Amino acid sequence: MGKPGKIAVVIALVLAVGFIVIQKTSSGSNDRIVSAEQDQTAIKIPRLLDLGADKCVPCKMMAPILDELKEEYKGRLEVVFIDVWKDNSAGGQYGIRAIPTQIFFAPDGSELFRHEGFYSRDDILSKWSELGYDLEG
Repeated sequence: MGKPGKIAVVIALVLAVGFIVIQKTSSGSNDRIVSAEQDQTAIKIPRLLDLGADKCVPCKMMAPILDELKEEYKGRLEVVFIDVWKDNSAGGQYGIRAIPTQIFFAPDGSELFRHEGFYSRDDILSKWSELGYDLEG
């Protein structure tokens, strides 16, 4: 086998291994998303979905804000984080173009608003208020 033939074999092997890794990484990932959507329907409260990554700098800045909101508004607001680098199908499912992306959902699951990039706690709470949701009550 000549040099071009060996290169073709190596490329084919790399592509095959890459395909297998992607399949293993994404298997079961839709379960978490579907269950989050099913939970949303059962809970009947607004939901803030943040799609980002553990290693992205603005996403890291969002993490404590999301944790605070999740705790402070428990029972009044569902806060969900999906790492799109670990769950690569979520980016496509939600049409993500940049991370982090925050999507605001009504209790019925319909999308109300979306924002790309860092979003402060005050801005998030103001947006909920603007959308007609009093989370303090």
